[in-house]
This record gives sequence, structure tokens and C-alpha cells, in this order.
Amino acid sequence: MLELHCAHGYLLASFISPLTNTRTDEYGGTLENRLRYPLEVFEALRAAWPAHKPMSVRISATDWAEGGITGDDAVAVARAFGEAGVDLVDVSRANRPRRAAGVRPDVPDAVFRAGPQRGRVATMCVGNITTADQVNTILAAGRADLVALGRPHLVDPSFTMRAAAWYGASDIACPPQYLPGKEQIFRNSVRDRQDSTTSKLRVSQKPGRS
Repeated sequence: MLELHCAHGYLLASFISPLTNTRTDEYGGTLENRLRYPLEVFEALRAAWPAHKPMSVRISATDWAEGGITGDDAVAVARAFGEAGVDLVDVSRANRPRRAAGVRPDVPDAVFRAGPQRGRVATMCVGNITTADQVNTILAAGRADLVALGRPHLVDPSFTMRAAAWYGASDIACPPQYLPGKEQIFRNSVRDRQDSTTSKLRVSQKPGRS
């Protein structure tokens, strides 16, 4: 898969955002004009990239600043790339300078629920997602088709294997030299899940305080 990065203030993002695109020619002004160059780049890449291989585009769901990109704009941007032939829209909220505790890390509902591109273009959620439970909750709630994680893998390269073991997904691929470790963590996870269930049951059976 090949992804075109149009988020986080990089070159193509600077064309899309009205905060950075102050051009007065056909590449500035309206959102349609601001999208002109990013779409031209995408179409050139799509023409060069093998037709049977998917392409994605990463966009910012918001600029986190007054007068910048909003959730409604993100829907329009996703729709435009969908019409141009993108296979996956990767929507990021990771551009916020400081996220308050408890703020959900997934993308605005507008992109996934109200977006006219829904059903034609797959959507991926990224940004401040740190646990397998968060991933499964986002997917189960229908807020995204895919979820991507970066930083959790930087501190724990075995993140995916640990999650697979906890959920009993034994068909996960594993390099031959690491198979003994995989077998061990899957065995231990069965016990860990049982211990967790027992602990929760004990807590639920505790009498309430008078």
C-alpha cells in the first residue's frame, strides 16, 4: 500500500488548510481550489502505482485552530479523494498540541458516520490510541474500518503479539525463531484471563457498605 500524506502541516496539508494557503490564484481560496494541487499529486501517483495495489491518503480531521479545517471540511476532503480513486482515507487528530485527559482519540463522527464517502472508501483511525481494547471498541462501534498504531510499537515491539495472545487469536504470524515465545505467551494468557475473570467476580460479589 502507498499512502499520500496530506496532514500535520506538511506540504500538501499546507495547501488544504486555509490557515496556511493564502494564495490568490486557482490553487487558493475555496476548499475546491485548495484541494487542486493535492489531488493533482494523488492522481499522478495513482497513475504510476500498480492498479491492483491500494492507495491511501492521510488527512487532518481538524486544524485545532479558529478558521482552520473542521470536521465538515474533512468530510469534503475525504469525498474529493474518494472521487479521485483513493482506497482508504486515513484521518488523523494527532496534530492537537495538548490533548486533555479523557478526550477520545478517534476521529470526528462526521467523517465516519455522516461522510458521503462512507461505503465507498474505507476509513482508518489514528492518533493517541494505546491499547488493544481501544482498537476493538472503535471497530466494534463502527467508527472506523481500520485502526493504526505507531508509538505503542516503539516502546513494545511485541504489542500485537501480546494483544493476540490476550484475545486468543492464535493464527497471528510469527517468525520461526520466536515461536517458543509465542507458545509461552499464549499459554500464560489463558491463565491470565482466568485470573482476571476470577478477580472481577470476587469484586462483584463483595457486599455493599451500609
